[in-house]
Amino acid sequence: MNVTASMVKELRDKTGAGMMDCKNALAEAGGDLEKAIGNLRAKGLAEALRKGSRPTSEGLIGSYIHAGGKLGVLVEVNCETDFVAKTPEFIELVKDLSMQIAATNPLYLKQEDISGEVLDKERQVFAAEAQAAGKPEKVIEKIVEGKMEKYFSEVCLLEQPFIKDPDLRIEQVISQKIGLLGENITIKRFARFQVGDEGKS
Repeated sequence: MNVTASMVKELRDKTGAGMMDCKNALAEAGGDLEKAIGNLRAKGLAEALRKGSRPTSEGLIGSYIHAGGKLGVLVEVNCETDFVAKTPEFIELVKDLSMQIAATNPLYLKQEDISGEVLDKERQVFAAEAQAAGKPEKVIEKIVEGKMEKYFSEVCLLEQPFIKDPDLRIEQVISQKIGLLGENITIKRFARFQVGDEGKS
């Protein structure tokens, strides 16, 4: 069964899980929503889902300056209590996120932060490329969706493969820490600076 965008949105609205987690869970469940929710719980995302709505007002500002001082990152990572903010596991997460941002230069935190105008432009570019390559109309939409997924994994921090373990996405790394530390954890904001770079940080 084909997993549609509306199905993914419904599962995401019900669970708060990431887009790709929802899509994969639905694919494994053959489109069955309740079974997909069960799949998410079985993969350890349930703990993150349960805690995802709790407020985060504590945390740390992490920083990373690359050798030579030409590139730097600031990231604010929030949790629920000062106690968790001081744990080695949380401190390590903040450090890892700082290095991730320095290495991969994400433009956005999540897909929802990208404007409709930017998304439409990217889709048009990918569709034009597929047409220029002589691809039949009926497969162009699938090609565009595949290229959009790759685009999200490059420009959205939460969708990126973790540089220390590419089998995990950043969203999954955070979910694991939520399960380990027992508190909701969120990335509030980040900025990346590079000498001579006048583009968006």
